[in-house]
Amino acid sequence: MTPVRPGRPGGLRGLLALLLLALGACSWGGGSIRPQWIDGQSPNYPDSQYLVGVGQAESRPRAEEQAYAALARIFKAAITAEAKDWESYVVVEQGGQTSTERHLTLDKVTTVTSDKVLESVRVLDTWFDQRTRQYYALAGMDRAQAEAAMLERMGALDREIESQVSEARRAKEKLLYARNLKRATTNLVIREAYNTDLRVIRLSGKGLSPAYRLAELTAELEQFLVTNLGMAVALSGPEAPPVAHALVEGLAREGFSVVEVDSEAGGEQADLLIRGTVATWPIEVGDPQFRYVRWCADAVVEDVPTHRVIGAVTKGGKEGHVAEREALSKAVRVMQQEFSANLAKALAAYVYGEQDLMVPVSAPSGCSKETVMPKTGR
Repeated sequence: MTPVRPGRPGGLRGLLALLLLALGACSWGGGSIRPQWIDGQSPNYPDSQYLVGVGQAESRPRAEEQAYAALARIFKAAITAEAKDWESYVVVEQGGQTSTERHLTLDKVTTVTSDKVLESVRVLDTWFDQRTRQYYALAGMDRAQAEAAMLERMGALDREIESQVSEARRAKEKLLYARNLKRATTNLVIREAYNTDLRVIRLSGKGLSPAYRLAELTAELEQFLVTNLGMAVALSGPEAPPVAHALVEGLAREGFSVVEVDSEAGGEQADLLIRGTVATWPIEVGDPQFRYVRWCADAVVEDVPTHRVIGAVTKGGKEGHVAEREALSKAVRVMQQEFSANLAKALAAYVYGEQDLMVPVSAPSGCSKETVMPKTGR
């Protein structure tokens, strides 16, 4: 074996150093020539084949993140622009203010679709500017590959939507109809967003029309809820009227119709009956500056045709103020929100099959001894 002489470029350590330098230069393109893709299109990554985004930062990881973000913004901007066609489903107006609770939000739709479409993205090229000490990264997706993946996802959603609509229209039970149609409309929103992504990916800008239109399915569901799934509210107690009013408004916002309780039939004209008690009373807590009022609200939800209790809600708490009357007003406002609004959302989630209603076995500890749970059956 020939010994390695110090200083010879052919030495093992010298060769290893040269290899490492070469690899570093290749991996981060630190040459003096500025790549064309930084300032626009490059013949190496033609627009006909790639959809790209450029990132710039003081570190390599950050530059790559910025490149991915640049691509994500393209898709988000497209979805935001198209959302006007289905935002009536995504967003619900509440008293002049926009609320997105429990409904698909634009941000959620964007996140779901962006996560999927960005699975096709990879770092195509990088460059390090020796003069400015800035890193550049080019992230992109192959249009043909991304289109194939998107069409596969849309096809799977189309089959699922078709199955859900068919099951809804064959269903003999009202809840099965509502649940399947709700799932179909939810999937159709995602499908609309995927179709927007497809138009971005394709140079032609053309999408793929769905078998069902979101507006038509949504209208079908809303009409069914109004005509076939009536609800009745029967709350008792001195503060029951404002609490019941808030509950009726909450149910209406969720798309349900509220019918009058037939005192002789006991709510037989409704499909679901919400029956409960609302109570408030002053309490002493040893605070000389404030007066406190405790509140309690109990309700059971009954399936009227079968007389079966499907769930119950109990809420309790206390509110304070320097004046007892104001403390009582605060307690009523809290009941309207924490009891009425939350119960309306819980009922909607139950009807749509998103969660079950809980059935407590006793009244909440905050209720007075005079407050009793309504009957849970007949």
